[in-house]
Amino acid sequence: MANYISIYSNVKAATAANAPQVFAASVIPALIDIWLRSSEGLSDDVVETTSSNFSYLFDIGSERLIAAWGISTGRTGGARDSSRMRYFPLSAGHAYHRGHAVSHRLGGALDINLVPQLGRINIGPFRALERRAIATPGALYFTFWTYRGPSQTPTGVDQGLLIPGEIPDVVAFGN
Repeated sequence: MANYISIYSNVKAATAANAPQVFAASVIPALIDIWLRSSEGLSDDVVETTSSNFSYLFDIGSERLIAAWGISTGRTGGARDSSRMRYFPLSAGHAYHRGHAVSHRLGGALDINLVPQLGRINIGPFRALERRAIATPGALYFTFWTYRGPSQTPTGVDQGLLIPGEIPDVVAFGN
């Protein structure tokens, strides 16, 4: 797991009223720095993009997602486009799902938001923090994906929920 200690004081000091400004001015830039320093084998072509109110840090040269983050607005509606997901490759094997970096119910999109994720993590312990994020509008939710070598299958993921005024809740899962 990456070291997130540097963001704790800003998250703890944030209030519901100032959290969007605190997150934008200090927490998110610090997270991006942590993720880039903690990533192995990045290409020189890393971009940040936004889709469906969430931001994504993507390594174009390695063709893999580094991180996804955004502010929870609670549960979003809409049906999942299962026919479109069907064409996302499952090259990592039968133990893997087409996991969402940001839950569909939280507002995560498809395409850039899909990663090979162990099924036992995706439908197991990963869901607890996703559910808390959905239940906590105004909190910052993120996932940070780690890799070894040139593989497009992550070896791990840090999942975090940053609730203004509270100690950040960050957990790490092997993948």
